[in-house]
Amino acid sequence: MAGIKLSVASETLRLAAPFRISGYVFDSADVVVVTLDDGDHQGRGEASGVYYLGDDVPAMLAAIEEARDAVEGGISRDELRDLLPACGARNAIDAALWELESRQTGKPVWALAGLDAPRPLVTTFTLGADEPAKMADGARAYDHARSIKVKLTGDLALDIARVEAIRAARPDVWLGVDGNQGFAIGDLDALVTAMVAANVSLIEQPLARGREADLDGYRSPIPIAADESALTLADVPTLAGRFDVFNIKLDKCGGLTEGLMIAAAARAAGLGVMVGNMVCTSLGMAPGFVLGQLCDLNDLDGPIFLKRDRTPGMIYRDGTAWCPEAVWGAEARVPA
Repeated sequence: MAGIKLSVASETLRLAAPFRISGYVFDSADVVVVTLDDGDHQGRGEASGVYYLGDDVPAMLAAIEEARDAVEGGISRDELRDLLPACGARNAIDAALWELESRQTGKPVWALAGLDAPRPLVTTFTLGADEPAKMADGARAYDHARSIKVKLTGDLALDIARVEAIRAARPDVWLGVDGNQGFAIGDLDALVTAMVAANVSLIEQPLARGREADLDGYRSPIPIAADESALTLADVPTLAGRFDVFNIKLDKCGGLTEGLMIAAAARAAGLGVMVGNMVCTSLGMAPGFVLGQLCDLNDLDGPIFLKRDRTPGMIYRDGTAWCPEAVWGAEARVPA
């Protein structure tokens, strides 16, 4: 695949409203967009990086420039995994390589990945942390949602009040909570007890990254998912037995290529599989939608928080996410 021209740009995505999690408030998100052009076809990839690892736009741009000669000289996705560590830059290039091959061959990305034709995916819709009454109003506003994920802050009493208010407002939905590293092991019994009472089905990353061993021997009646603790394929063996679910995010693991590998390895290790997202446009979400076809849980709502998404974009309807093939990659050919 020689003769490829790589171009890269950065963009600032404005959120429709500030979004709060444990330790952070976001009102915008910066992304990079890589385009690979062979003269006849283009492939694109968008990445947000990983804010808590210092993987920001300057770091991604620098990594992309370091990889430029190899990419423009012709590189496979497997070779890219050897060239760059897991990071947003690799995710953007990996996605661009998938789309370029898709357009060159006329096969949609899901077919190149060896998957069946995609189906709409039930997705969580996320509530940023706020006062309980406001979060209850937000849950009611997600009147189409079948699944809601609640951002917590580590203030145990307030977090319990938040979840109780949301459950009262929406007794019908699947409910998960995301601690975003805000709790200590000493808080976990009280948190789990309250979440059982509120019929919560998932607790995501309650403890800080680096404190995974604190979960040794801990048994929760609610599955616990690893997010910040779950970065790459190499993390699967250390998380099995401590967590129940591996949350794959393509910016963390460096792209769909490794994400597919993680899904297979996590299942083999007895872990459930979830696909998550950073704030991004539908272009950044599209590879996650492909991966989501293999997952038990899907958190694919990133574009709904933006003032403006790309066109065409993801479609959210009846609690599901659907990514038209026109968003990313070639469209499936209909036999004559």
